[in-house]
Amino acid sequence: MEALRNEGNNCPSNGTWWPNSSASHLLRENYTFLAYYQHSSPVALMFILAYTFIFLMCVIGNVLVCFVVVKNRQMRTVTNVFLLNLAISDLLVGIFCMPTTLVDNLITGWPFDNTMCKMSGLVQGMSVSASVFTLVAIAVERFRCIVHPFRQKLTLRKALLTIAVIWVLALLIMCPAAVTLTVTREEHHFMVDTYNNSYPLYSCWEAWPETGMRRIYTTVLFSHIYVAPLALIVVMYARIAFKLFKSVAPAHGGEEQEGRRISRRKAKVINMLIIVALFFTISWLPLWTLMLLTDYGRLSEGQLRLLAVYVYPFAHWLAFFNSSANPIIYGYFNENFRRGFQEVFRAPLCSLRCQCGPYMWFCTSPPRFHPHTMPLAGSAFTGVSAWRKGILPYIMAGILGRDGLTHSGQCTDTHTNK
Repeated sequence: MEALRNEGNNCPSNGTWWPNSSASHLLRENYTFLAYYQHSSPVALMFILAYTFIFLMCVIGNVLVCFVVVKNRQMRTVTNVFLLNLAISDLLVGIFCMPTTLVDNLITGWPFDNTMCKMSGLVQGMSVSASVFTLVAIAVERFRCIVHPFRQKLTLRKALLTIAVIWVLALLIMCPAAVTLTVTREEHHFMVDTYNNSYPLYSCWEAWPETGMRRIYTTVLFSHIYVAPLALIVVMYARIAFKLFKSVAPAHGGEEQEGRRISRRKAKVINMLIIVALFFTISWLPLWTLMLLTDYGRLSEGQLRLLAVYVYPFAHWLAFFNSSANPIIYGYFNENFRRGFQEVFRAPLCSLRCQCGPYMWFCTSPPRFHPHTMPLAGSAFTGVSAWRKGILPYIMAGILGRDGLTHSGQCTDTHTNK
């Protein structure tokens, strides 16, 4: 960043700059001096806390999703592989886009080099494109399984091939942005810090040969990675919902109960996927609206600065929040993910209690007891024996949260594929 600040022939090492022309007084009137920091300390602190919150949520949550899907063989279904790809794209957004966007929103101008300018725009664009294409792939896979159940189902190998195609398409559609993104110095614009030192102002922007080309590209992106895919998702999920409600036919005995149970499971999965797609739509709509307004609104310089300083940071935060909220949606709606998340945190605690806890003897106790296996009165377990062998281990299991003990004292994998 220092190299960018001190770059140029007219900027001495201490950062102070004055025009060296004989008509300096006349030229000085055409210069624009902006504050180095765009916000006051309380507002900047609010931005930092808000972005730090979603950054931690994004990284921790999506790493957990990746770990759960990769670790548990039962979770390696076609839908979960697509959700894994969605988590990877969200993780890329958190690592490469959130920090640079936060700094860019706090400091006037672009504080990084040209490579970071291209990388940040490319990764963010590819991640968004991959996310929406993955949502379409999930909708297509669910549509084939539910609406056309007798057709050939998608295999894991074909799902991985589909994911590769998704990333290639995402790269192709964002190539024009990566080529045109560049860092340029803004003529007659300078930043002034609290010590009254001035620095050149640099911007990261898409340098198109003509302004109309940028508008066309924005429209193409808006239609191809927002409107058309989400419209396709809405149509498919509407067909799926109609099929599920229509397929509930009367049955008898066990068949009726089993049919209702399967229908409830399918409906719950569909509800989760609809929430993911709907939340993606709402989260990215303000940012897309701002980009279209910037290109087509013919706003004044003051209006553009107002959007850039106050509205764009919130729109970016809301879009990035989508990448942080997906793991929460999975954990709330999907029992498999919820159990997987619990196992990640339960295993270290279980190991610690087994090895270092005050009840080390309990790790070698009989298998876990449940209410339906508690000894009844008059059984072989009576008196002190019942208390020691049956009731006491059950109570200790409830106190310690040890729901997965075996004879060997190891924590069992309580994950089941439902």
